[in-house]
Amino acid sequence: MRPKTGIGAHVSTKGGFLQAAKRAYEMGATAFQYFPKNPRSLSLKSLDRKDAALCRDWCGEHGLASIAHSPYPTNPALGMTRGEAGFHAIVSSIRNDLEISNACGSVGTVVHFGHIQTKDPLEGYRNLIHCLDTALEGWQGESKILLENQAGDHGPMGTTMEEMIQIRKLSRFPEHIAFCFDTCHAFASGVWKAGDEAVLLEKGRQLGYWNDLAAVHFNDSKYASGLNKDRHARIGHGHIGYKSMQRLLQSPHIKQAVVVLETETGGDGTHREDIQLMRSWL
Repeated sequence: MRPKTGIGAHVSTKGGFLQAAKRAYEMGATAFQYFPKNPRSLSLKSLDRKDAALCRDWCGEHGLASIAHSPYPTNPALGMTRGEAGFHAIVSSIRNDLEISNACGSVGTVVHFGHIQTKDPLEGYRNLIHCLDTALEGWQGESKILLENQAGDHGPMGTTMEEMIQIRKLSRFPEHIAFCFDTCHAFASGVWKAGDEAVLLEKGRQLGYWNDLAAVHFNDSKYASGLNKDRHARIGHGHIGYKSMQRLLQSPHIKQAVVVLETETGGDGTHREDIQLMRSWL
């Protein structure tokens, strides 16, 4: 049985997936995020089943939860705008990520909502649904696609809870889709402001968004709310601040998920200090 919750950070997979898990554990984490392959490319990676199995079993023994993160070029909203080859490259990459994350025992693979420049505002949404459905066709694994909200730096698409819920609802395979909530992205997009945590949490509850939350990117923001700038900061070193982030983490909706930092490290080169702070809040 794979753990579903925990607190940790994004870690390097240098040396393999098992080493990534040990790297997280050594800094006091109970969860971690990793790239299943080269984060700059959609090129597929052959699954090292032995390393993945060792990672899965070791995490099970030590109580670590994990999530994978798809490569940066993954943009499921593009559809066929870059040709069939471009579409199938994204689909194949997402499926490859799912296979690797599933073998490692991970809860899922984070996939950005995506963006597109088009005159038809619905085109990107249709493309996204088609892309996810194609990638999930025949999928039987436990690892899910974790759809992530965006900061709005490429436009308003994919910034709201309502969009996440609707995409999942319209998919042919909603049981294989869950959500990853990025705190910095939500703040940057203007979905909430520091001090309005109760409003944000209640809205998510009324919409049913939290029911399908599986992961949280727990990042402060280097810029003010509503500026659409996706720049992460360490906890309390940005415009969200300690108090607001503490209130979020203490919410039962948030702490039920895999919560990971995607921020700069502390003075010792790890996230140990921030992980300890987060744990003290709980």
